[in-house]
Amino acid sequence: MAKESKAHLIRRIAQEYQILSEVIPDPKCALNFNNPFELLIATCLSAQTTDKRVNSVTPTLFYKFPTPEALSQAQIEVVEDIIHPLGFYHVKAQNIIALSYRLVHDFNGIVPSTMHELTQLEGVGRKTANVVLGNAFNLPGFPVDTHVMRVTGRLRWRSDWKNSKPDPIQVEREITSYFPDNEWTNVSHRLILLGRAYCKARTPNCANCPLADTCPSRI
Repeated sequence: MAKESKAHLIRRIAQEYQILSEVIPDPKCALNFNNPFELLIATCLSAQTTDKRVNSVTPTLFYKFPTPEALSQAQIEVVEDIIHPLGFYHVKAQNIIALSYRLVHDFNGIVPSTMHELTQLEGVGRKTANVVLGNAFNLPGFPVDTHVMRVTGRLRWRSDWKNSKPDPIQVEREITSYFPDNEWTNVSHRLILLGRAYCKARTPNCANCPLADTCPSRI
């Protein structure tokens, strides 16, 4: 396959994203939440598990501990018992209690709305911060998870598409450069949904993928 020019790549990305926008017109965060605090906690809990499983335990967690103040004072054994089905429950319980304490004592119990402040919280990395920025505050945020890295690699939207272990920050910078910042969160959602439904890790369903006609990796 001939090397694709940058101009052609940009046109193809725009074309493929238009198709994704038509197929997935109203992408939403798969985690259930009512406020920024709930989304922050739910996203921290979602590491190495499914959003569906997180949604199965958060109603009980937030019923017992509805605010940063309440969760900051929780007994770790009680929190562990609630989130036990998610795996890594001991570390996760420690982190959400500690970050709740930080919210109370450093942020007056309010979830901050900047990347710098969010990533100062225990257990909060750039991906989690981007989820909160984009979905709780409607600010530019582009969460990069395994689906985003896999799909952008197969579509060759990123220059290091051959790299099996890409740098998430570099992926974020490169992909967001092709889109206006008010669309970043939707781009992430659509790529994730495409990855879950069609562009799966082991058995990609290329025959039915909406981007099959232009994807350079179709099989």
